[in-house]
Amino acid sequence: MRLKKILIFIGFLSIAVQLEAQIPDGIVQGFKKGDASALAVFFNQNIEMVVLQHDDVFSKAQAQQIVSNFFASNKVANFSITHEGGKEGARFAVGNLKTTTGDFRVYIYLKKAGDKTLIHQLRIEKS
Repeated sequence: MRLKKILIFIGFLSIAVQLEAQIPDGIVQGFKKGDASALAVFFNQNIEMVVLQHDDVFSKAQAQQIVSNFFASNKVANFSITHEGGKEGARFAVGNLKTTTGDFRVYIYLKKAGDKTLIHQLRIEKS
């Protein structure tokens, strides 16, 4: 009986760790919908970003405008995370973004800031 309780506890703990380790669904949905406003909710106050010809550290508002312009020129058809990983307090994800103008590789680096997980780096590059 005691062993069963321990195994159940370990099972719940592993599920909790996996849920914590995932990229927030709001980020995935923001990319799937081509919604820069939804993504900006997860932007740090300053974000290192490479989106086509834009390569610099931008404010949250500037980054949102750049991503909005990108989505306006590249209508999203599909987005999926292909790889993710990290450790406590920091995560990364690599995704495929399919648009009407071509395919792009997306790199996202997130860090925990208090109780929120925020995007600190974002790259959108032609595949």
